Amino acid sequence: MSNAGRVRLAVAAGVAVIALSQAVYSQHNSYQTIENYFKLPEGRKIGSTAGITVDRDGSSIWVFERCGAQDCVGSSVAPILKFDASGNVVKSFGAGMFVRPHGIHVDREGNIWVTDGEGADGKDPRRNGKGHQVFKFSPDGKVLMTLGKAGVAGDGPDTFNQPSAVLIAPNGDIFIADGHGGNSNARVLKFTKDGKFIKAWGKKGTASGEFDTPHALAMDSRGRLFVGDRGNNRIQIFDQDGKFLEEWKQFGRPSGLFIDKNDNLYLSDHQSDAKTNPGFHKGITIGSAKDGKVTASIPDPDPQGSQEGVAADAKGNLYGSLTGGMALKKYTKK
Repeated sequence: MSNAGRVRLAVAAGVAVIALSQAVYSQHNSYQTIENYFKLPEGRKIGSTAGITVDRDGSSIWVFERCGAQDCVGSSVAPILKFDASGNVVKSFGAGMFVRPHGIHVDREGNIWVTDGEGADGKDPRRNGKGHQVFKFSPDGKVLMTLGKAGVAGDGPDTFNQPSAVLIAPNGDIFIADGHGGNSNARVLKFTKDGKFIKAWGKKGTASGEFDTPHALAMDSRGRLFVGDRGNNRIQIFDQDGKFLEEWKQFGRPSGLFIDKNDNLYLSDHQSDAKTNPGFHKGITIGSAKDGKVTASIPDPDPQGSQEGVAADAKGNLYGSLTGGMALKKYTKK
């Protein structure tokens, strides 16, 4: 079958399952919110948070938050936080290193990867020399690798412009979703485990393989790369060489993506409404990464709809991070 034929079939399949997703949205929410689960040291507060994920132990939670505010400019607090299974902070690091924390990922060796999604703005000199980078930390906070040039926005193989997400494949290859709308980039890059550039694909647009704010990354058990193409209200799925496989629109407008070991897919949506993405709502949508079926939905707890990050632990508990709402949430099945 030609590539065009495969694209037509993928689109048709997506249309068919969108109807199912609408039915699921109307069902009773089967999750409850656990209040005050995340506990911070006295005087410390959670800032705007896009990045949240689960440690390789399956129960601890890593968060990349904006230093108790909307960014980390001028702050001396550590934005990378590890919470144990009881919701207590057991580790923190990264103070003074970032402008605007964004994506976070834990690889199979337990290393922590993060993206700094902004840089200098020509106004605040405290931003200079920072931003537009991807960092690899050991579990104890030692910097092991840095990709990108500090404070330099670019579209080359060694520069980024507002990188939103990072993901490490089982073989160690590094994937970066580079761009956050506006005049930033709209592409995905692939590097070796040692940080050597392999390839990049994508540009600003709406066609298959093009992006408008590639905001999140996830990978299923088959090794397929899921890209949350937020501005286009879809997930695009690729093989690890960047070959387009299909797109899914039935989960909503993706700000965050997470796929667990059973190929359950979790998508956080903080922008859908009657105007932006008609027929969809803000919150977390749950389904299968195998066949794209939507099975459950959790309405956003914030009236303004600001839940950007999502993760699931080994027991099936869900965790959400809010940007505008500046909060962390835990959800369990009723």
